[in-house]
Amino acid sequence: MPVRIRPGAPGAVGCWFSGDQAPFMGHGVFIHRSDSIYDDSPAERYQFPLQYLRRVEACVGDWIVYLEPRKVRGTRGYFAMAKVERVVPDPTATGMYLALIEPQSYLDFANPVPFSDASGVVERGLLNELGRVSQGRAIWAVRPLSADDFNRIVARGLNESEPLLPRTGEFSPSSLRDEQPPFELEQSRDRASITLTRAIRDRVFRQVVLRAYDERCAISGLKLINGMGRAEVAAAHIRPVEANGPDIVSNGIALSGTVHWMFDRGLISLSDDLRILISRKANDPDSIRALINKDGCARLPRRPSERPHPAFLKWHRENFDFKP
Repeated sequence: MPVRIRPGAPGAVGCWFSGDQAPFMGHGVFIHRSDSIYDDSPAERYQFPLQYLRRVEACVGDWIVYLEPRKVRGTRGYFAMAKVERVVPDPTATGMYLALIEPQSYLDFANPVPFSDASGVVERGLLNELGRVSQGRAIWAVRPLSADDFNRIVARGLNESEPLLPRTGEFSPSSLRDEQPPFELEQSRDRASITLTRAIRDRVFRQVVLRAYDERCAISGLKLINGMGRAEVAAAHIRPVEANGPDIVSNGIALSGTVHWMFDRGLISLSDDLRILISRKANDPDSIRALINKDGCARLPRRPSERPHPAFLKWHRENFDFKP
């Protein structure tokens, strides 16, 4: 999936214009927090008021990054990227709009990018003529993002300095060595594009999910590390990619091999309150009970926003013909 960058001088992408002049299509920063009062679902939609309409419209057809505010405790900083498909009025709220995210475009960063580090702010477009952060720009919930800043944030976000290798058999060691970098920047006369392959998306998804679950199987509670110091656990999609399941941590769960096999076949599932359910069609339920956590509940990520979303759990129960 290409990320198109409008050519021009640094800072020209996503410039904001006054009056009736239409803004360029370009990148943007969307501020999001999990306890927001807005009806946001980062992989699907972003709700915003009229005052940000033109800024959001400038991002239609292009990519944005999500930023968690610094005042949020344990902030992730810039934590994901997504492509804006279109903007529509919110049918449920007068005066509000929705930026609809292109399906399958959302991707959490393997490494959340802090707002600033020892070298200063990552988003250089926030600096004024004196080289200081413009507080007026910094508080905008939606703001334009230059091509240089976008590339810098994405490069850091997708950089896997310590990748969590898959279980033996998922990929061969040689294929991992030969694999392309996390993203590929292709230059042409009128645009540059970033290509995210399925293999790259799977690898980043694995890293994000395993980090959320501390490399521990949510169903069995086991945390097994192989001789190479790598976790022997998989990052499973609750709603599969083939069924339009997004690569978002709340659609993921860390599972050991046998548990993953049972989950994919509907022998086990989770209730909305994350109790472990065993299907009636299981031919050896006692053995399954011996594998799962003794209290019958899944082990959860610390952050509520990273826990399995009820919508994905409902899909799993219904579409895998799970009947407790």
